[in-house]
Amino acid sequence: MFLFKPLCTSINTEKTNMYFVTEILKQFATISEKAKIELAEMVIKRELPKGTLLLEEGKTCKYLNFLESGFARAFYYQDGKKITSWFAFENDIVASMYSFTTQKPSFENIEIIENSVFHSIYFEQLEKLYRKYPEFNLIGRLLIEKYFIELEERILSLQIQPAKERYQKILKNQPELLQRASLGHIASYLGISQETLSRIRANI
Repeated sequence: MFLFKPLCTSINTEKTNMYFVTEILKQFATISEKAKIELAEMVIKRELPKGTLLLEEGKTCKYLNFLESGFARAFYYQDGKKITSWFAFENDIVASMYSFTTQKPSFENIEIIENSVFHSIYFEQLEKLYRKYPEFNLIGRLLIEKYFIELEERILSLQIQPAKERYQKILKNQPELLQRASLGHIASYLGISQETLSRIRANI
């Protein structure tokens, strides 16, 4: 069990290298040099220790975060248990997309599992980029589309695929997850008990 530490102003922050963020975003659209420079002026680098809650349930997600190094997961509470909803690795974009997009309280928590380095942009600053640069409107739309596609795929997987198939999908597509996440986190992500996960692993 981790001792959660609140995200606070004492965490080291500095201006980010614009190339890390733009390398991630350019998969969605070409970004002009002028927009890259302005983006770099807005994004900050944050070094967060293991055990930090990047976001707490009931609070609004104010930052879109780009994970340079480290590992994180999102979870929510169900009948007093923590249920993992997703994991984030290096080069992933990390946020509660519902809360960030609507600026309403989040239903989930985001926990830092390993010491991590993020490059983060504040909601209102991103809104300025949307208004000023057409490419950021396209990036924003494609990000939301990607989020909803992945969300629907996960819901369908939990509803249709047997637990063994869901585990085999992780073996094939995310083997690193098995090295970095606890069995308890993986089991809750698959929607099964840790005992069931152990039996599946023993038979593969």
